[in-house]
Amino acid sequence: MRPNRCDNSGPNCLEVAVDPDGNRVLRNSKRPEITIKIDPREWSTFVESVRAGQTF
Repeated sequence: MRPNRCDNSGPNCLEVAVDPDGNRVLRNSKRPEITIKIDPREWSTFVESVRAGQTF
């Protein structure tokens, strides 16, 4: 995994990878043992929501 975007104030990064099935796998660089897997449909819905200005 590689950081998708990092803050310059420290080593905390959200890392995003794509597995062979197209799922997005996310983890915090400070807690790499914990991952979240998101299927392609859910990822697309999330990205569309963010682009539309929805906040979480």
